[in-house]
Amino acid sequence: MVVEERSSSSVANPLFLHFQGLPQQLGKACRAFLPANLAKGKLMDDVSEAAVLRAIDEMHARLGEQLTVDDLARAAMFSKFHFTRMFQRVTGVSPGRFLSALRLQRAKELLASTPMRVADISVSVGYNSVGTFSSRFSRSVGMSPTIYRRCAGYAMEIRDQADGLRPRLADAGLSCDVVLAEQDHDAMIFVGLFAGRIPEGRPARCAVLRASARVRFDNPPPGSWYLHAQSISVGDAPAVSKLGPSGASWGLYADRADRPVAVASAGPILLRPGTTASTKLILRPGRVLDPPVLLALLDVRTYALTGRAQSRNRAGSELASVA
Repeated sequence: MVVEERSSSSVANPLFLHFQGLPQQLGKACRAFLPANLAKGKLMDDVSEAAVLRAIDEMHARLGEQLTVDDLARAAMFSKFHFTRMFQRVTGVSPGRFLSALRLQRAKELLASTPMRVADISVSVGYNSVGTFSSRFSRSVGMSPTIYRRCAGYAMEIRDQADGLRPRLADAGLSCDVVLAEQDHDAMIFVGLFAGRIPEGRPARCAVLRASARVRFDNPPPGSWYLHAQSISVGDAPAVSKLGPSGASWGLYADRADRPVAVASAGPILLRPGTTASTKLILRPGRVLDPPVLLALLDVRTYALTGRAQSRNRAGSELASVA
């Protein structure tokens, strides 16, 4: 009886009753808080992306001018400090790096579609020296402005770096499932291993696929790398072009109007001796917020007609269908 009386007394204790319902109260509070918190996070992402888009539109409108980070921060309507961090978080690169890539992307478009002289193009995209422009263009695109124009904006092939340039990782590899989000039977996919977040210059390793597949690079160079993929349709589907508030073209992800591009990236990927890294790339249509693809894209029509898409690339990558 004594035990029963104490039990009854403890149940009647107000403090006990208060804590007895605490788990239910916490659960109810969490259920009410989480959606609001998630909505707040989504709102902040939308605000950040809108600010970055304003800055990118300013870049397009003033490619020929000497823009500063202060100019871009004012266009984004944020302080210089917050704008720089926000831009890096949203796009993956700094504002200056993004602007430099846009200048070269615009130069590619002008070289492929207009008879403008190289010197005039360099000035129109913000370079004071045609020599500096030609050097940066060649390093990023993989060919000189003159050759790029002569090839009508296409690359006949994309060669990876010579094996002697960097040591190779014995018994190491990198495998990747490459998937087209929207299946395109006319698409060809280029996959390359690059040193930075923008695909430019010669890749350390590369492969060309005719469909979604798994690609493996054996014995890649050691270090930190980014894996980039881009697909170009062999068909004649038009590229989607978007205009910013100032009227600047945002059709960034096709070198030519008939060359739509889907993109995907992963990294940084740390490659070490004796290990195999793996990742997955799901290609989607390029967005305005994605840094431009600077490397000259393959002439996929010629590539397809000559049947040069291989099941094994120069670096020894093996391709197998993705389940």
